[in-house]
Amino acid sequence: MGKSKTAVLYQSGFGNEFASEAVTGALPQTNSPQNPPMGLYAEQISGTAFTVPQKDNRRTWFYRIRPSVLHKPFTAYKHASFLAPPFTAGATPNQLRFDPLAFPKKSTDMIDGIVTIAGGGDPHEGMGLAVHRYAVTASMAKRCFYNADGEMLFVPETGGLRFRTEMGVLDVAPGEIAVMPRGVKFSVDLQDKRARGYICENFGAAFTLPDLGPIGANGLAYPRHFLYPTAAYEDKTGAYELLAKFDGKLWRTSMKHAPLDVVAWHGNYAPYKYDLSNFNTINTASFDHPDPSIFTVLTSPSDTKGVANSDFVIFPPRWMVAEDTFRPPYFHRNVMSEFVGLIHGVYDGKEGGGFVPGGGSLHNCMSAHGPDAAVFEKASKANLKPAQIKDTLAFMFESRFVMRPVAAKAAQKGYYLCWQGLKKRFKA
Repeated sequence: MGKSKTAVLYQSGFGNEFASEAVTGALPQTNSPQNPPMGLYAEQISGTAFTVPQKDNRRTWFYRIRPSVLHKPFTAYKHASFLAPPFTAGATPNQLRFDPLAFPKKSTDMIDGIVTIAGGGDPHEGMGLAVHRYAVTASMAKRCFYNADGEMLFVPETGGLRFRTEMGVLDVAPGEIAVMPRGVKFSVDLQDKRARGYICENFGAAFTLPDLGPIGANGLAYPRHFLYPTAAYEDKTGAYELLAKFDGKLWRTSMKHAPLDVVAWHGNYAPYKYDLSNFNTINTASFDHPDPSIFTVLTSPSDTKGVANSDFVIFPPRWMVAEDTFRPPYFHRNVMSEFVGLIHGVYDGKEGGGFVPGGGSLHNCMSAHGPDAAVFEKASKANLKPAQIKDTLAFMFESRFVMRPVAAKAAQKGYYLCWQGLKKRFKA
């Protein structure tokens, strides 16, 4: 694999214009010259319409060994568990909780290891999301993938991943995330014997940083902590397979060369990674309980102001210092639908078991949820001295769309029992 001098070198910043070349002199001075340097082909990838406002325009120019058009016709690729909405099983107002995925016994790479949990909206309409999990035991080797339906946010739970992309390499460990933009080709290699985690497939507007409003200039996720790859390329021939997700279905084609052959690139449309430990948590230092929106890392805006197509929210280690408040997540009903997963540790609202790393819970629009009965009793009697929540990392995929579970019957039985111990406390 041709690379810059450092094996994996990153550029920082969110949404900035980048330029990178694996071979000095590969970048031309104009975007699409008649004869690019070194006999390369010029090719642009556009993540937005050409005529969107300049501040919103997302595109990158590639200078590659062979153009992307060089492949045989696509044919259908059958996949039993990587699905797309609208799902026919229908939604449910019941609270659902899921056990972790079992690792497959046979050799399974990232694409074949994806199992869809739920989703809402429709990729054909460019709105909504799908929630997936993955359990992987093999690298992708001579396979590559791109998603024409939406961008993919990867949240590893166990096992490190190496993303080989058209722009370069991203090494991502549990506690970090990676985002693959719509249409960008990538392969995933294992850094350990196996890997497991979560994926948010976002059909709507690309993820961006949330506006901070009264918080001001500092807080939450900082642009400089988002890391982008430097150029790296594969100049190889042989039998390669390219997989694609398009209009809710999977497709495959073959080619006689490595598809990740970009020698240089410049633009603002590229994959990136983020270390969740860099998140600057905001909380109250007086009284009351802030809403979980203060934990938003990334948001995909919708056409309704203040109501996201999809949010990525984390619940990281933090200090709790507020007085006269109920510190665990409060009892709640929400217009947004919420899928919550756990990367490691114990979630502070679910200390009674059943919610473990690699598992998840789904609470749809206006479905009531909140702390277990035992957590409520403990928090109601707690002496509210400053306390540190540590050794835990949970997250939430949140959306304005109702999420229809693919297989509600696969959910844990008796999840509702965790609230049945809540007693009447009213005294007139």
